[in-house]
Amino acid sequence: MLQGHFIDTLLKPIYKDTSYTAFNLWYYFRGITAPTFFTISGLVFLYLLFKAKAKGTDNKRIKKGLTRGLMLIGIGYLLRLNLKDWLNGYFNYYILVIDVLQCIGLSLIILIGLYILTKKNSSVLAFVLFIIGFICFLTEPLYRTITLEGIPRFFANYMTIANGSIFTILPWFGYIAYGGVIATIFFKYSHKPNFKKIVLSGFISIGVFLIFLSTFILHGLYHLTDFKLFERSADYNYLFTRLGNVLLLFAFFYAFEKFLKQSIITKIGEKTLSIYVVHFIIIYGSFTGLGLKRFLDKSLEPWQAITGAITFMISVCLIVFYGGKTNAFIYKHLRRFLHLVKNRKTDDGLDEA
Repeated sequence: MLQGHFIDTLLKPIYKDTSYTAFNLWYYFRGITAPTFFTISGLVFLYLLFKAKAKGTDNKRIKKGLTRGLMLIGIGYLLRLNLKDWLNGYFNYYILVIDVLQCIGLSLIILIGLYILTKKNSSVLAFVLFIIGFICFLTEPLYRTITLEGIPRFFANYMTIANGSIFTILPWFGYIAYGGVIATIFFKYSHKPNFKKIVLSGFISIGVFLIFLSTFILHGLYHLTDFKLFERSADYNYLFTRLGNVLLLFAFFYAFEKFLKQSIITKIGEKTLSIYVVHFIIIYGSFTGLGLKRFLDKSLEPWQAITGAITFMISVCLIVFYGGKTNAFIYKHLRRFLHLVKNRKTDDGLDEA
């Protein structure tokens, strides 16, 4: 994510050419970032919810999940706030653009709702999530260019990219859904003999199938059923193939799990929100408008972009690990705010209402 945003924002456009093998490789692997981010979010969140249910504390986890979902949405909007422009009397719709944090936040809230509806049977939840994920991916051609002009932009931006949104709830909730399916499998069967071997084989075989054969299968389904949507989905089949990439990536990390548990990669993984916030501020200039994008936008040569990206990744991680406790700070003050609101309602007699 860090190097992807850095290079994409600051590299000269002349070098963003698919005729360059190096750029092609970078572009392909950069495309795996978001699907992985979303799939992991669904997997981790639902797995922890299942663990809480086993302990009888899932209601507490649900409340925490709702708080986190709302917090992610709020942070997503705050990161697009430009106080300098506002103080100068200039307002635009940039703050309403939906990015990864708002999309994940809303997705977690939806996931909680589905969990509550199917709470008694995790297998039913997994089946529902699988079907939802499949429908999200298959129907992408139907909403790819949707504009929703009659709907207020605040709400429309969660469904359409016409106003500049980067990530919309469709199709990206599909990856959250498939992450939930994987979480169900891990929670129900991880204690079984040979589970790791079976799952690794499944990740690899299904991943390869999705990358190399899903387009062929979709075309075959079109010829078999004459259902035009299969053909349209096959002609721009990036969602299923990217899911295949994610599964292969999962297979790699799961295979080397014991070597990674205490590694720097795990420690970095525990700070993803902090890293996202810090890197966004530095590159895009949240609050002040003074980010790298303003001064170096599309101006770097390849060697500058590469060395700069490496320096940027190291710097952001150092800031997060040694410069502050972003996650703890956010949660501390959010809990304090919610506690004050609750007490205010009680004092005003609103609880009884």
